[in-house]
Amino acid sequence: QVQLVESGGGLVQAGDSLRLSCAASGRTFSTYDMGWFRQAPGKEREFVAAISWRDSSTSYSDSVKGRFTVSIDNAKKTVYLQMNSLKPEDTAVYYCAGNPFGVGGYDYWGQGTQVTVSS
Repeated sequence: QVQLVESGGGLVQAGDSLRLSCAASGRTFSTYDMGWFRQAPGKEREFVAAISWRDSSTSYSDSVKGRFTVSIDNAKKTVYLQMNSLKPEDTAVYYCAGNPFGVGGYDYWGQGTQVTVSS
């Protein structure tokens, strides 16, 4: 089992950058696929990015591809989401999530961190 805590959100202007962090506790972190999701007011939660525990391969939603980068530091048990060229439509609560062994679904979720991008 793993516990996840996000940080790094805030209020920025369009075009700015932010780096979100997701700190994990638990011994099996290194065998979890890790994902970032977001939920804007009045909208459903959507996938943003993910990184595989097996080979660190990454995937991104079309809306953030080329602007966001997901990375992982297994020694620090931390997953990062570097967000560049932020747009007002990126405003949402961002969640990290863990998928044990990359099978099934994301079973573990953090509490979320708010990102607000002003125009």
